[in-house]
Parts: sequence; structure tokens; C-alpha cells
Amino acid sequence: MTRSTPTSFEVPRDLDHPVKRAPLVGVVYNPHSHHNKGRNSNPNTASNLGPSFDPDLGPDGADDPNILVAQPAGGDDLPQILADFAERGIDLLVINGGDGTVRDVLTSGLLVWGDNWPALAVLPTGKTNALNVELGAPKDWTLRQAVDAYSFGRRLQRRGVQVTATKGALEGKSLLGFILGAGAFTAGIKVGQDAHRLGVFNSLAVAGTSLWGVLQAVFGSDQNIWRRGAGLRLFVGQDAVELPHGGFGHPERRGLLFSSTLEKFPAGMKPFGPYRTGLKMVVMDKTRRRLLAMMPTMVLGFAPMWLQRIGLHFVQCEIYEMHIEDEFILDGEAFPPGHYTVAKGPQLCFVVP
Repeated sequence: MTRSTPTSFEVPRDLDHPVKRAPLVGVVYNPHSHHNKGRNSNPNTASNLGPSFDPDLGPDGADDPNILVAQPAGGDDLPQILADFAERGIDLLVINGGDGTVRDVLTSGLLVWGDNWPALAVLPTGKTNALNVELGAPKDWTLRQAVDAYSFGRRLQRRGVQVTATKGALEGKSLLGFILGAGAFTAGIKVGQDAHRLGVFNSLAVAGTSLWGVLQAVFGSDQNIWRRGAGLRLFVGQDAVELPHGGFGHPERRGLLFSSTLEKFPAGMKPFGPYRTGLKMVVMDKTRRRLLAMMPTMVLGFAPMWLQRIGLHFVQCEIYEMHIEDEFILDGEAFPPGHYTVAKGPQLCFVVP
């Protein structure tokens, strides 16, 4: 595979344009995010956007006319909320929630902003906040600090994973997130959700889930959910060349798919071997015990070329097609089988301290 050019970079402070007025800020506040539960919030609805109190603003921001807070009752509210924000011409979109909230907002925003988004900031209040590992914002970052960062902070350019259905239940629909997976990854997400119910979150949950998955796959049978994989064919690049299968397991099944545009991961993991930037994926043909025994070193970046001969593939590309017969995961949520095109999404500009 040819290496793509880096797609993410940091805009130096001295290249930022000076802000001559207070930014108009739109906030999507998810009251169901882990760290928001039980907090006193009275945000406006999509039909009555205006200045509103938010627990991260503090009393000084309660009457700020430049901050519009919306609390969606469900995902169906997001398109109208974002359309209202766009009509008002917001400068900064703040997402108060975890990775799932970020995915839902970005997916709805595709139809609103297309390739021309306002600046974004994420307040990491969810059970998992993998994107925030990439951005490096403080875990206790407040809305007031995010607003200040629009004028005085740094700006990071990032592109997500855009998944467009070409056949199946979601035909014609596009999703935008940052981490896609299938096969054993789907099983891992379900175990991770069990860890959340036990009160384990973020990097600790990721590390624990990974270890548990390796143990299950090493000692389980081929019918174990960690080992049976998913019906999956992958076609890479503009020419849609099918990714070779190493010959271990069924030729139209893969044990694991993990794909992302992120460059930093929880617990210091480096899952994509030699690749750091752009759209990347690692594919395991079959969750063989020999490969799984090497997993602790592979997630830290150990990726010799001979791994491909025993069924592990590291790929960097601009686009690929995914024909999948089982559910796949995008930022923690399961989506149905079908045919999908996976590519880099629009350029997004995140403000950070």
C-alpha cells in the first residue's frame, strides 16, 4: 500500500487570526453523559435557543447572550438544533458529552455544514473519551475555558472516519466518527459496556477489555464470540483491490477489523504498526492463538512484515469498501450489516488550551 501524506497538524498560535469580538457559541449538552448525570442544568430546547445556564459555565455565564445551549431529547433533535445554530452563524460548536455524543453531533452536522464547519471543542464528560486522548484537553475542561480557548488557545486540524452505506438498511446515509471496528472488536465493546456498569471507565476499561478479550480468544473454542469473527470482505483504494486473505480461517471472514484516523490511543496503544497518520486499519484474518499471544507487544507498535504471512494486515489508504454480514461498531454504537464506503471525513478544527 502506498503511504498517504499526513492529514492532521497543529496550527501555531502566531498563525491564528486575532478574534475581534466575542464568539457566538452553540453548545450541545448531553445530560445522559456519565459525568453530567445528576447535575443541575436547565438548557433551552431546540425550539427556544438562547442564553442559558450550564453547570460548566458557572454563575458568570448564566446570562451570556453569546452562548446558546441546547439539550436534545434524542438523536432526532440534533439536525434541527444544528440547523438553528448554523442559521444563527455560530463561531464555535461545543459538544458536552462522550465519544457517542460526538459521533451523533458530527453525523447530523454533515448535512448542515458539509465541508465548512465552525470551530469545535469537546468537553469530555462521557464514559469513554478516546477523541480527547487525541486532542489533549484537560479531563475537567469547562465550557468557559473552551470559549476562552477559541480566542487564546491552539487549533488542531483533524479528519474523522466517514462511513457511507451503499447497500443495506442504511443505504444513502453517512456516519461520521473516529473509531470503527468489527469481529472481535464488537465483542470487546460489549464487554466494555459491562465494565462501565461495574464502574470502570476510560483507559482502564480499554486496557481491561483488551486483556479479557485476549484471554477469551486464547482459551476459547472457535465458536467463542472473540474467535468466530465476522463475514467481511475489504476492498482497498480507488481501484477497490480486495485485501488478500492469509489463508487462515474462512476466506470471506475476518477475525478482527480496527480502523481509525486517530493518532493517539488510550493506555498508550499503537495498534496500526508503522502507520500513524491518515485513514488506517489493522485486520486479523483469524484470531489465532499464535497472533493473540503476541497481542501485548503488537498493541505497543511491534509490527514486523512477516506478520502478514500469518494473517495480520496493516493498511493505510485514502478509502476502502467494507462488505459486512454482521454488525460493526462506530464510536461505541452498533450499526447493521451492509455495503459501506469508508473514507476520511471533512477537515475539522478543534480548539484546545
